Amino acid sequence: MTESLRSLPLDLAPATDPVPGDRALDVPARGWFARPSLEVARDLLGASVTHRSPEGSVTVRLTEVEAYDGERDPGSHAFRGRTERNRAMYGEPGHLYVYRHLGLHHCVNVVCGPLGQASAVLLRAGEVTDGVELARARRLAAGVCDSDRQIARGPARLAVALGLDLTHYGLDVTEEGGDVVVHRDARTMRPAIATGPRVGVSGDGGDASVYPWRLWLTGDPTVSAYRPATRRTR
Repeated sequence: MTESLRSLPLDLAPATDPVPGDRALDVPARGWFARPSLEVARDLLGASVTHRSPEGSVTVRLTEVEAYDGERDPGSHAFRGRTERNRAMYGEPGHLYVYRHLGLHHCVNVVCGPLGQASAVLLRAGEVTDGVELARARRLAAGVCDSDRQIARGPARLAVALGLDLTHYGLDVTEEGGDVVVHRDARTMRPAIATGPRVGVSGDGGDASVYPWRLWLTGDPTVSAYRPATRRTR
């Protein structure tokens, strides 16, 4: 981990310039993702992910994310090097890295940083802003969903709501007409952001004094509850 990345002042950092274009809604180019994971994580808050499928489209506005810094980060899947499971992390930024957590649930990450660095941002939680009925039906089919704020409140729930799983591993999110796309509203002001320890990561990677790399929109009701880990589970 580089010192500059460790000490990035999230609350004081200037907003990233909007992606050029005539539309208010912009799909960042690949270069936007080719930055340190902590910077991308910060700028993904308030951005949206849309999945278009034969069932319909669902859009989630991201309210909580976690940054991971590849082989330099003891909390990262890439800490011990390249494997078949994490190969997407070593590829081009702007692609999805999807994995099964404990063999039960899917979690969705967006690859970022330079090619071969293996950094990524985990999409932890969000608000469903389009396709609410479809997202709710998916969640109800997978388990209990007692309110709309719970639909995508947590990484596994977010994956279910969007209809994403291992079949979407490696998809490019920088293509405007693609099945899965990340997009930002250039008119939206930067929201207030809070930071803290990553969820489910123990040991050095869970040390909040070094890795306060869970970021969320302050006061947003869709942000998931923090649960410390007794062992490394990511």
